[in-house]
Amino acid sequence: MSSIFSKLVAGDIPCHKIAESDEFLAFLDINPLAVGHTLVIPKKEVDYIFDIDDELLGRLVIFAKKVGLAIEKAVPCARIGITVIGLEVPHAHMHLIPIDHIGDMNFSKPKLTPTHEELAATAMSIKGQL
Repeated sequence: MSSIFSKLVAGDIPCHKIAESDEFLAFLDINPLAVGHTLVIPKKEVDYIFDIDDELLGRLVIFAKKVGLAIEKAVPCARIGITVIGLEVPHAHMHLIPIDHIGDMNFSKPKLTPTHEELAATAMSIKGQL
């Protein structure tokens, strides 16, 4: 059964794309912890990040780095925090989150509820930095 992320990759569900390659997709989280909170996934559906073969995982991290540097230029923050939780969607993914403090990555905090227009503007801002 395909995950919601595989449906995004297939174009069955829309998303606010930040970057895409033959192997990877980066898109804004629709319930972010911070403005610019982005998810980076391999297009190949793999449930657990440690099940990704080493070469693909290395390329995923390099892809995420490029996206993270663009987020950092577009969204005021001290750093881009990176986390892999892997419990909420059975498709490996990395969270890139603009942060100023460690507590900014607390997933038990209330999420933001940006509008479609706010997400689109954020996506355009980040894409402009790639």
